[in-house]
Amino acid sequence: MKQIVFFDHDGGVDDLLSLLLLLTMPETKLAGVVVTPADCYPSYAAEASRKFMDLMGRTDTPLAISAVRGVNAFPDIWRAQPQIINALPQLLAIDEPTTPLSSSDGVDFTVEILNNTNQPVTYLMTGPCTTLVDALKKDPSIAGKIKEIVWMAGAIHVPGNVRTYTHNGSAEWNVYWDAPSAYWLLKQNLPLTLIPLDVTNHVPVGMPFLKQLARQSQYEVSQLASVCWATTINSIPGYDYLYHMWDVLATVVVGKRDIFAMQQMALKVATEPPNEGETIEKLQTDGATTVVVSVQLPLFYDYLLNQFRQNFAPALLRGSHLV
Repeated sequence: MKQIVFFDHDGGVDDLLSLLLLLTMPETKLAGVVVTPADCYPSYAAEASRKFMDLMGRTDTPLAISAVRGVNAFPDIWRAQPQIINALPQLLAIDEPTTPLSSSDGVDFTVEILNNTNQPVTYLMTGPCTTLVDALKKDPSIAGKIKEIVWMAGAIHVPGNVRTYTHNGSAEWNVYWDAPSAYWLLKQNLPLTLIPLDVTNHVPVGMPFLKQLARQSQYEVSQLASVCWATTINSIPGYDYLYHMWDVLATVVVGKRDIFAMQQMALKVATEPPNEGETIEKLQTDGATTVVVSVQLPLFYDYLLNQFRQNFAPALLRGSHLV
């Protein structure tokens, strides 16, 4: 039986590559996609997502845009990245995506999709948790439909990646965007697996991997992934910022769990300055969360390269809406 996955992302390049990776996994069935408007301008992210799904022949999977709002906005220059992806030739070749865009708000859409699934769902989340939290508050019964929440979020024993004048640098952005919602989610004793910066710091987007990916560019999926990662190259190297495979690593947890080591930790989230959004390990053992602590790097990169050795869906599936 296939693993049912619901994907909640916030539209960055890494999120879109995570969607592409999910679409290469034959053992999963994607029930729906929701765009949380955090690290993106959502219309751009939705357009890119729908075109990715068109290219992979997954026009049967609906997508919705969430109207939730966070507490701390992502930088505008980061939020514009999906528009760069929309300018890539592979996406420009699509006149109008046929993957359905739901007219429902993302929170209502999430409730509807989870209620209509006939088996427990893996809820993959690569942006802030606000859409999920609002959906759970609106209809608490959907918690029973969730097999596991896999969330790229937090910085526990390493510095965070939030750089502002009023913050002490301890928080990770997906938590910081809406720390009160993250605080609430961690208190619900849901089956949550967290992928923090502690482990994603070990998977930067480096030239050795990009060269390997370029050597298999005869595969259309590899070529698209390669070009997407190339758009992040102005961050390699940066002064104190390096582009990592944050969300892609979390997505591999869904597809190749056996290459990861995990521990149980009791966690809480700070909700006030100067460490708003910091993810803190508590001494008590109640309400423990599964935390990914390490990954077998050679197997991780091999898995990605193998998954991307695919071509797009046959032209018959997408030819009707090409320019």
